[in-house]
Amino acid sequence: MAKGKGDLQKGAGALEAFQKKVNALLADLESSPAGKSKVAAQTVSRHAFSGQNACFAEADGLYTQYNRVHEALVTLSKSLGEQIEYLNLGVHAAAVGFDNVDDDTRRRFYEIQAHMDAEREKAQAEKHAKPEQNADKQSDAGWAAE
Repeated sequence: MAKGKGDLQKGAGALEAFQKKVNALLADLESSPAGKSKVAAQTVSRHAFSGQNACFAEADGLYTQYNRVHEALVTLSKSLGEQIEYLNLGVHAAAVGFDNVDDDTRRRFYEIQAHMDAEREKAQAEKHAKPEQNADKQSDAGWAAE
């Protein structure tokens, strides 16, 4: 196994060792409380905050924020799992040669890549939309103060 600059190792042996670490990381993630199925299963009902059908605006707000954060955690857990799987597939392809990878593995690699690209574009679009929304709120607030 050859060493590159610093401690970077290269060669098939280094890739296989890295792949084993990635597989172990993925297995640990999925079996932990942060695994996507376990995070998705951890929900709280609205009445847990103030009783059933009780009119309590703060409890409604807390429930809304809880659901927003919970949804973000589920998305993050799923994304992390996909990224680890993507790295694993890439390491495998590099070790055996991309031409030697079966069609199902290649298809899964491109599915994950397309999903990550779509999520990144969605996040960028939301990021660019938020300053406009804030500017609208500020201009509305300025108009109301006049």
